[in-house]
Amino acid sequence: MRNIFGAIVIDTERCKGCALCVEACPLNLLHIAVRKVNIKGYPYVEQSDEINCTGCTNCATVCPDACISVYRKRISQ
Repeated sequence: MRNIFGAIVIDTERCKGCALCVEACPLNLLHIAVRKVNIKGYPYVEQSDEINCTGCTNCATVCPDACISVYRKRISQ
């Protein structure tokens, strides 16, 4: 059983929708929003699966605008 879970927070108003984080996610948990744009008119990234994130930080590392924060939570057994 996994005891570390990740939580991703995306600043959608700063996201340009470059999709680098989508490509970097090893579990394919991110996607570009369909028919949604931020205040600047860019489609932004959304997390499609909140349960399976491991908190690897790949998405936050490749984001050129630092729009993604990743938090890890350890669950005691």
